[in-house]
Amino acid sequence: MKAIQAIRGMKDIPPAETPVWRRLEDAARDVLAGYGYHELRPPIVEKTELFRRSVGEGTDIVEKEMYTFADRNGESLTLRPECTASCVRAAIEHSWLRGRGQRLWHIGPMFRYEKPQKGRYRQFHQLDVEALGFPGPDIDAELILLGARLWGRLGLQGLRLEINSLGSREIQQAYRSRLVEYLSSHAEELDEDSQRRLGTNPLRVLDSKNPRLRGMLEAAPQIIDHLDDQSRGHFEQLQAMLSASGIGFRVNPRLVRGLDYYTGTVFEWITDDLGAQGAVCGGGRYDGLVEEIGGPPTPATGFAVGLERVVALMQIGEAPSDPGGPHAYLLAVGEAAERAAHSLAEQLRDALPGLRLIVDAGPGNFKRKMKSADRSQAELALILGEDEMRDQRISCKSMRDTGSQQTVVRSELIETLAERINVGA
Repeated sequence: MKAIQAIRGMKDIPPAETPVWRRLEDAARDVLAGYGYHELRPPIVEKTELFRRSVGEGTDIVEKEMYTFADRNGESLTLRPECTASCVRAAIEHSWLRGRGQRLWHIGPMFRYEKPQKGRYRQFHQLDVEALGFPGPDIDAELILLGARLWGRLGLQGLRLEINSLGSREIQQAYRSRLVEYLSSHAEELDEDSQRRLGTNPLRVLDSKNPRLRGMLEAAPQIIDHLDDQSRGHFEQLQAMLSASGIGFRVNPRLVRGLDYYTGTVFEWITDDLGAQGAVCGGGRYDGLVEEIGGPPTPATGFAVGLERVVALMQIGEAPSDPGGPHAYLLAVGEAAERAAHSLAEQLRDALPGLRLIVDAGPGNFKRKMKSADRSQAELALILGEDEMRDQRISCKSMRDTGSQQTVVRSELIETLAERINVGA
């Protein structure tokens, strides 16, 4: 019978890699707590209408990439392709926005039907950070500073920050007309994707990675030149705050985001170490989204970090992580010893928090059990046989040096283990 494999674009994270993921997740939790953000755990499946309203009908995500299906009641549901809409939906549904702002974060899997490639998968993981109810550039600056602190905590270098402003919805509408007029005059130069976006989401044409279009797009009208006084003032204050905090940045007039809900500030953290998948974090303001989903008018901003890409950066030049082998391997020989083994193991775990202890399982003689202890990479083998049961003792055999062995009175075992192994490691 043919073996079943994972779905294309949905990869396993093996035990050898999970320590890197845990280090990233733990660092994110600590940094976010330091800024007063609280964890939210929304469902993975939402009503399709949520993403059609928020992400935008003309986006690639809604048009081509969502995993959408009808449930048994005929309702259209979708595996979330991003999490901002879910966070906003939750805040509206639970009335969290009445007279106060919310700082929220979530970490988990997202789903998009894209062409799988390194750093881009059909199931991928994001850290989403959202600040709801804050109108000023100070919260935009806070999010960028939070990201910079996370990179520092992880020891990542070489990430550069690009920022832009997309202005208000009214500014975008006026700019869109100018941009469409310009792009239409160069229609014969546009590739197939750009021609399609010209009729649905022309701002996304500016984000094209096609090198043939670079010169033409660089000469296109820039939205930053069409900002009103309020949008320009907001953007200038943000730049002043970042400069005062020592954060380097580049204003990129062609920086846009792939979702329709963005207004005002947008930003990306970019690396040159991952090839085409260089954006590891992106975000910005979405001041109209809460109202679009059915809530009260509420300013909002946030960002998402692509965890697969950050993990790839963490692994560059780094030896494979040690998943942490067991400190000890308890093997029991004989029926009485086998009955007592788990009770003894639980006593040891109670007395030594952090102890990694494997209890041998399955049939076999003493030789087989010792081979299993050796393969486990444990520091010590704890041997419980008939003689040990009778004398209330246990044999402790070192597995990683000369193989020295000592017999310990059961009442002194905890103290002996504490001396011989580093439980905190």
